[in-house]
Amino acid sequence: MSVETLEFQSEARQLLQLMIHSIYSNKDIFLRELVSNASDALDKLRLESYRDKDLQADTDDLHIEIAIDTEARTLTVRDNGIGMSRDDVVGLIGTIAKSGTAEFLRKIKESQDAAGSQDLIGQFGVGFYSSFMVADKVTLVSRRAGTDEGVRWESEGEGTYTIAQVEDAPQGTAVTLHLKPADDEDHLFDYTSPWKVREIVKRYSDFITWPVRMVKQNPLEPDAEDTAEKAPELETVNSRKALWARPSSEVSEDEYHEFYKHISHDWNNPLETVRMQAEGTFEYQALLFVPAQAPPDLFMRDSKRGVQLYVKRVFIMDDCEALMPNYLRFVKGVVDAQDLSLNVSREILQQDRQIRMIRRRLEKKVLATVKTMMTEDADKYTTFWREFGRAVKEGLLDDPENRESILEISSFASTEDAEKPTSLRDYVSRMKDGQEHIYYITGESRTTIENSPHLEAFRAKGYEVLILTDPVDEMWVDSVPGFDGKPLQSVAKGEVELDPASEEQQSEYTDLLSWMTTTLEDTVKEVRLSSRLTTSPSCIVGDTNDLTPTLEKMYRAMGQEMPQIKRILELNPEHPLVTGLRAARAANPDDASLAETAELLYGMALLAEGGELADPGRFLKLVADRAAKAL
Repeated sequence: MSVETLEFQSEARQLLQLMIHSIYSNKDIFLRELVSNASDALDKLRLESYRDKDLQADTDDLHIEIAIDTEARTLTVRDNGIGMSRDDVVGLIGTIAKSGTAEFLRKIKESQDAAGSQDLIGQFGVGFYSSFMVADKVTLVSRRAGTDEGVRWESEGEGTYTIAQVEDAPQGTAVTLHLKPADDEDHLFDYTSPWKVREIVKRYSDFITWPVRMVKQNPLEPDAEDTAEKAPELETVNSRKALWARPSSEVSEDEYHEFYKHISHDWNNPLETVRMQAEGTFEYQALLFVPAQAPPDLFMRDSKRGVQLYVKRVFIMDDCEALMPNYLRFVKGVVDAQDLSLNVSREILQQDRQIRMIRRRLEKKVLATVKTMMTEDADKYTTFWREFGRAVKEGLLDDPENRESILEISSFASTEDAEKPTSLRDYVSRMKDGQEHIYYITGESRTTIENSPHLEAFRAKGYEVLILTDPVDEMWVDSVPGFDGKPLQSVAKGEVELDPASEEQQSEYTDLLSWMTTTLEDTVKEVRLSSRLTTSPSCIVGDTNDLTPTLEKMYRAMGQEMPQIKRILELNPEHPLVTGLRAARAANPDDASLAETAELLYGMALLAEGGELADPGRFLKLVADRAAKAL
């Protein structure tokens, strides 16, 4: 038998060291993860056998078995599920083919305490590696269903692993943990105790639909060995009751939490549990969970999304995208439909009328649940919005049908309170008499926005302005007309008539505005008087339907060619620099230095909003020359 020795991927090697040397407060979790992986393998085999009638696989007695060898100090979790090929083993075990691992390692190093490190582990789905918390060596033997050759993988977690072909491996996967020496100080961590292992299975995996079997014990002596010559009798140690099919009054909160951890591979409790049951034209049951923390791949292109789909308790697929919209991709759970075909495919699901109806009801239920959080549990809602608000706002673009519901549960930073976001409902309740618009401003950061000259007049008059800094905010504000009958209005686009210039003032500045428009025609489309400035001499605003600078920059970063978008320069008619320029222009219209002053006004306005100068060197020279003349 040829044996290869290979090195772990560098990130996997670091992760193994973390698992081996960390002191995790609940080491029992390793068994839940192995049983969960075995359950997934059985689900996949049954589904594959439905789809491929020619698959040469034994599906008569699908189960999970846990075997303990007290003398050898080994614990084995085996299943007769789909199994793995050599390439599967190298790809799934020898490396970490899961996005976000580098980010996980970075955060774990930044964590200042052990508890913080342990909390992070649950966010990154690294369950198999938890075996090394309790084992000095792990051996895995597997044969993929329908193939003749198996594979044996083994590692002590020190940076390398061995892999070899096996001729007589049974169908499925067996993971054997060579346990570390018994902990004399804490007998609770003795995983060679059948009583201890049974207790872990009942606590964490009781709801798994596949039987989990162990050698039957003498009830009077729970740790006694079976010394009979006959083959040991096995018994099922989990109840196998699907939680979503049991009455809610019979399911404890702990059971919900453990089921969530099983399907999500998250080691933290969910933030909220949502149950649904529909009867009538078509029947289904749903058990959904809102996580307490965003997964690391939430905004990655290849992130998993959707809930598990069952048909009459038969597992059909993971991450059924047809059941949950993309903006709710963080929701985990199970949907069990009664009237679908077992051979349904992802393509068919996209067109299925029942699935579309279930999806609409699920998303409405999730949004209603969040609204209840908002009104009844402020702390829970704050956690939800901090973790998932940016994703939820994508629905304002993708889901016009539920746009009003999404707006109802959304929160935004505003000038009203630097610490506490506001809902649109609360914003409207604070609107001033005669105020017709919900004012907002977009930008890359709150600091930049708060220093923007666009806010000056709004602050002076006490108008509240929403501060929108997420990239998605640049997109949805142009698609959403308003809320509760109040239209949205950017304070940095279009005309804002807070305190418009008088006809006399407009007449006084006609010549200057015309001249500056011509002088700056390469960079601006118009120069006009402003009603939004109180202390700054100038600001730049977009036309009503123009792209914002941030959105323009985003498109360019994505490789899209964009034509130059000229914007509007607004002047403060009360500022000494502007009144002085008007007087100088009236006295000596041929003075060449006036054009430089106009250029300075534009450059200052561009910098004030966080923009980039086309020629910073020239601008600095103009500033230096003017400063020198003033001395």
